[in-house]
Amino acid sequence: MLDLEENCKLIDELYGKLNKIYIALNLDNQNEKLKTLENKTLENGFWDNINTSNVILKQIKDIKSKLKMYNDISKQLSDLKDLNELLSMDTDEELEKQLVFLTKKVKNDIEKFEIQTLLYGKYDKNNAIITLHPGAGGTESQDWVEMLYRMYTRWANKNGYTVKELEYLEGDEAGIKSVTALVEGENAYGYLKCEHGVHRLVRISPFDAGGRRHTSFASLEVLPEITDDIEIDINPSDLRIDTYRSSGAGGQHINKTDSAVRITHIPTGIVTSCQSERSQTMNKETAMRMLKSKLLDLKEKENKEKIEDLKGIQKEIAWGSQIRSYVFCPYTMVKDHRTNYEVGNIEAVMNGEIDDFIDEYLKKCIN
Repeated sequence: MLDLEENCKLIDELYGKLNKIYIALNLDNQNEKLKTLENKTLENGFWDNINTSNVILKQIKDIKSKLKMYNDISKQLSDLKDLNELLSMDTDEELEKQLVFLTKKVKNDIEKFEIQTLLYGKYDKNNAIITLHPGAGGTESQDWVEMLYRMYTRWANKNGYTVKELEYLEGDEAGIKSVTALVEGENAYGYLKCEHGVHRLVRISPFDAGGRRHTSFASLEVLPEITDDIEIDINPSDLRIDTYRSSGAGGQHINKTDSAVRITHIPTGIVTSCQSERSQTMNKETAMRMLKSKLLDLKEKENKEKIEDLKGIQKEIAWGSQIRSYVFCPYTMVKDHRTNYEVGNIEAVMNGEIDDFIDEYLKKCIN
C-alpha cells in the first residue's frame, strides 16, 4: 500500500509553494488590473496608435495566462487533496497509484510556474537576438559555433519559439564565422539571457589527422529585441550605413542586389547588419533595431544617461571566461561553472536539452 500520509504532506507543501507564487506575482491585484486594461480596449481611438494598443493587448494576454495557470493548478491540488482523503478511508491500489502519479505531475507544473516567476526583468518577455562568434582556433572554433547554433535552434523549436536568421557568415572550411538570429516568442530573452557568455568545447578534433584533443571557445551574445514603445535617442551623424550583396542561402535575388545593410555606431564601434530580407529598407530597419538593443544593453551596463557617453567593452573569447564546458573526451560531461550543475548525457544537451541549465541559473539568481 502506498503512503497516503506522505502524499498528503506533499500536497500541503505544494499549496505552500503555490501561495508563494501568488504573492510573488501579486495576483491579488492582477484581476483589477485586467479589468482596467480591458476597459481601455473599449475606449474610442484605442486602435489609433497601433504600438500602444499592442502593448496593452500583450499585457492582457500575460495576465490572463498567469491567472489561468494559477487557477488550473489550484483546482488540481484541491481535487488531489479530496481524492487523498477519500482513499484514506476507502483504499483502492490502482487509484492510489494514479493519485501519486498526478501529484508528481502537478509538482512539476508548479516548478515550471515557479521558474516563470523568476522572469521579472524589464525585458524578459521580449524576443531575443542571439549572436555567436568563434574564439581563436580557426576551423575548430567555427565548427563549434555551428554546433552551438544547432543546439539553440533545437532548443527554440522544442519550446515553441521561431528562429529567424538575420546574418550568417560561413566558415572558411567548415562551420560558421558568425551568425545572428532572432528568437521570437514570449520570454525568449528571459530564458536565453542565462546562456550569454563564453562556451568551451573539449573533444578529439575531426579536423586533426593526428586525432589529438583540442579545446575550442565560442561566445554567445544575447540581447532583448527592443520594441517600438522604447525610445532610444541616436544621433544620425554617429552612424555609418553601408550596403552590400548578401551571401549564403536565400535564392539568387540576394546575390544580385545590394540588399544587405551594415550599420556602424562610430562612437562605440558597435556594428549590426542584416541580410535576411529581400528589401534593403527592411534590412535597414532590422539592423537599426539590433543596434538599439546593443546600445541600450551597453547603456545599462555602463550606467550612463546618454548614448553619447558610451565607450563599448570588448571581452576575450578564451580560457578563464567560460560559463560552461562541454567535454566529449576523455569522458562526457557538460558543466555550468556558475551553478556547478552538470550532466553526463552530452548528446541530449547538443540536441537542445538545456532547460535544466537555464532553470538552475535562474534559481541561483533569485537566491
